[in-house]
Amino acid sequence: MPNSNAKFLCNHRGGQEAGRRELVSRSLQSAQHCLEDQDFGTAYAHYLLVLNLAPELKTSVKETFQFSLFKWAEELDSLARIQDLFNCYEQALELYPNDEVICNSMGEHLFRMGFRDEAAGYFHKAVKLNPDFADAKENFYRVANWLVERWHFIMLNDTKRNLTYLKAIENAVYSGCKSVLDIGTGTGILSMFAKKAGASFVYACELSKTMYELARDVVTANNMEREIKLLHLKSLDIEIPKHIPERVSLVVTETVDAGLFGEGIVESLIHAWEHLLLQPK
Repeated sequence: MPNSNAKFLCNHRGGQEAGRRELVSRSLQSAQHCLEDQDFGTAYAHYLLVLNLAPELKTSVKETFQFSLFKWAEELDSLARIQDLFNCYEQALELYPNDEVICNSMGEHLFRMGFRDEAAGYFHKAVKLNPDFADAKENFYRVANWLVERWHFIMLNDTKRNLTYLKAIENAVYSGCKSVLDIGTGTGILSMFAKKAGASFVYACELSKTMYELARDVVTANNMEREIKLLHLKSLDIEIPKHIPERVSLVVTETVDAGLFGEGIVESLIHAWEHLLLQPK
């Protein structure tokens, strides 16, 4: 009897496998016919089915899958079916999470729709995955020109200003401020000043996706990625202990410019004082 059951299970599994292979084969044929007929949406659906049933085919069908995705996305874009377009790219990135071509294409759609910060994130990821990907690099630099305000470069090259910040941070840390929160970190320069001054714990928040990614690169290039915790958050959204373990003893910010009142900086500083900063005894 046990041998009979084992044989039944073996036959059953064999039948399932044969059925899977047959369905995969027919779906591939159907996808090809749809591409020939320029029915890109149906072709894309067939490839999704194939890749879910036979993940081992990811490499062999990658190019035709990408082609059907991009063509279908163009149609969805022209029909203003934006959510469907995003859903398709999310599905594609679940199957190919480290595909620089799909990331770059997603970024291009986001950029055209006006989501420049989000687009920069996808372009940046594409460049990270393939530093030689010329299209992604060009796209990232182009969107960065939109997002990185010119005054960032002026401030970074203002030696007197930077030395003044450095001295002030050093004085605060030497006087006992050992945990620091940098609001609107930008390139991460003030966070690095705090860490070099001897702060035990340094946290930095940045709302802009582009500047957050830039800060990560800068901090990593200075070998401080394990010493500075970067948060892609608005300071008003920081919670204790969810994002930082406890109140900090020093808050620094370089967001003092003409946008002081228009950018909600005052509200951020008040929130930091009331909720994130240690109160004097």
